[in-house]
Amino acid sequence: MIRSVLCGTGSALPKTCVTNAELEERVDTSDAWIQERTGIKQRYLAGEGETTATLATEAARNALAAAGLEPADIGLIVVATATPDNTFPATATKVQEALGCNGGIAFDMQAVCSGFLYALTTADALLKTGAAKRALVIGAETFSRILDWEDRTTCVLFGDGAGAVVLEAQETEEEMRGIIASKLHADGAHHDLLYVDGGPSTTQTVGKLRMKGREVFRHAVVNLSDVLNEVLSEAGIEGGDIDWIVPHQANQRILDATAKKLGLPPEKVVVTVDRHANTSAASVPLALDVAMRDGRIVKGDLVMLEAMGGGFAWGAALIRI
Repeated sequence: MIRSVLCGTGSALPKTCVTNAELEERVDTSDAWIQERTGIKQRYLAGEGETTATLATEAARNALAAAGLEPADIGLIVVATATPDNTFPATATKVQEALGCNGGIAFDMQAVCSGFLYALTTADALLKTGAAKRALVIGAETFSRILDWEDRTTCVLFGDGAGAVVLEAQETEEEMRGIIASKLHADGAHHDLLYVDGGPSTTQTVGKLRMKGREVFRHAVVNLSDVLNEVLSEAGIEGGDIDWIVPHQANQRILDATAKKLGLPPEKVVVTVDRHANTSAASVPLALDVAMRDGRIVKGDLVMLEAMGGGFAWGAALIRI
């Protein structure tokens, strides 16, 4: 069978790190309040000259280096982002140009915090059809540019960054490496719980992020545990067989609650929300890269990726590294 095998990961962060203590100087909040409710201690914020495309390109270069490949080896680029450089063209085309591999397939995927899961599943399907041999799948965001810095309940939650993976279509045996199963869902009935109050077709402005945190938390725990069980069922494995969960880094409480619902120990969950905050579509590949580079996740490990965000849109994917 043909499977999309993960060959390398990479990530990128802005130069500026902002701690909770520093936020206290500009927002009516406190380090204790933020940590108690979210687990966040710091985040990185994009500065002058740093954009979604520049972060995505840096993450892509790092992933290519880890895979031992050149940009010319890539035939497909999918960038998951809710904060593109421009309304159009796609940020993926800017990454393609920066890398110097023009001519292949390049497009953006917008599913907010679950965007990387949507992009990964889409790239997997395209690789299996033979549309390309290798793909760069990137999650990249500059959420700091759509935050209302007067709203202390949301502005402290988010950060900027990018993460990328290289996938390669390979003929492999059933038990071997690659993306084993994935599931995606969406429910537009919950639009008003997490959204941006602007857009070209409505207000002709970018808008600011709005969220009803308590309701989002409740849906996230239920939806994520359900989709994880769906993927496990399709793959025919038990939760205890998973070596690592790499979740969307939204809130430490959501990470804990989801693991508890599945009966998984906290030490199997990769956590970076404390240092990166919520980087939306970038959070899953960013956390995956951290765990790959520090040696926790190794070749042969069974890894579950999962995320939920605005829309609501959510999903999960099981990969043998």
